[in-house]
Amino acid sequence: MPERVIDLRSDTVTRPTPAMRHAMSFAEVGDDVYGEDPTVARLEALVAERAGCEAGLFVPSGTMGNQIALAVHVRRGSEVVVPEAAHVYEYELGAMAVIAGAVPRFVAAPAGVPRPEDVRCAITDSVHVAPTGLVLLENTHNRAGGTVVPLAVALAIGQVAREAGVPYHLDGARAWNAAAALGVPLAEVCAPFDSVSLCLSKGLGAPVGSVLVGSREFRGAAHRYRKLLGGGMRQAGVLAAAGIVAVEIMAERLVEDHARARVLAQGLSQLPGVSVELASVQTNMVYATVADGPAFAAALAEQGVLANALGPRSVRFVTHADLHDGDVEEALARSQRALEHAVAARARDDAVTLR
Repeated sequence: MPERVIDLRSDTVTRPTPAMRHAMSFAEVGDDVYGEDPTVARLEALVAERAGCEAGLFVPSGTMGNQIALAVHVRRGSEVVVPEAAHVYEYELGAMAVIAGAVPRFVAAPAGVPRPEDVRCAITDSVHVAPTGLVLLENTHNRAGGTVVPLAVALAIGQVAREAGVPYHLDGARAWNAAAALGVPLAEVCAPFDSVSLCLSKGLGAPVGSVLVGSREFRGAAHRYRKLLGGGMRQAGVLAAAGIVAVEIMAERLVEDHARARVLAQGLSQLPGVSVELASVQTNMVYATVADGPAFAAALAEQGVLANALGPRSVRFVTHADLHDGDVEEALARSQRALEHAVAARARDDAVTLR
């Protein structure tokens, strides 16, 4: 394996920047469970302002942010209308059922974008089925390759939810990426929603945390659920300080990740046996289709490139702040070698079988 590993598994693998480490070292802190940590308060106010919301709540993770929002909005025994393959269902361990007492109602989401009419059809108050308690959207959509939900679609689905009297939540783990791809302020992406969970530890590169934003009333209810779930973090200003640097500095450079992802996608698509739907590469994710996803990921690892096999034929690559242009070119060269080695290995196996 080469000495330098190029890690493309996720944008969560980044290390804190020197500016983050400096801010963490000198952060002014207090007991945030008592509401006395000034750096946490500053982060919450900063993110709420960027999102165009009244208030924010610092939480350890995006999963906790989503699940707190569900618990605040949804009565037990209700349905949550979610796009198919949404993170809140696929990767949050059934938490909506455990914590909020809710169940999902899936709607089709081609390229990660549900149709407003499908959401309207999924909402129900029939006495024969669980009533709809929430409509949830994910932007960008993780399983659809980091695709961006158009602003017009988000607004239209929000109108459907309002007409039905149902709250509307955004899983905005990569909402900053969506804003960068659309060329609009974060507040425009968040505007249609009653609450938004915004992750600091993905594209923005902070080591820990998300901020859940909404109205002041929503924030008060969410605060109680954070305590219930063990999310009170005492002198959390040492973490919030890195989050402030992430919001103030790192959000502006997300377009660099997107550009590198497009270069990576174009290069991968030219390799034999690899196909990439280039139209889906809208942010920092690249999904490659190959004959054997796990085998390709293993061959890449041997060449010092880490990527995630997300299915029998799918491998995901994610660009992030710890990469440089040269890393993308080197990853492509190593991918070529990985494919060549895989072909050679199959030929040897076939020869042994024939003997």
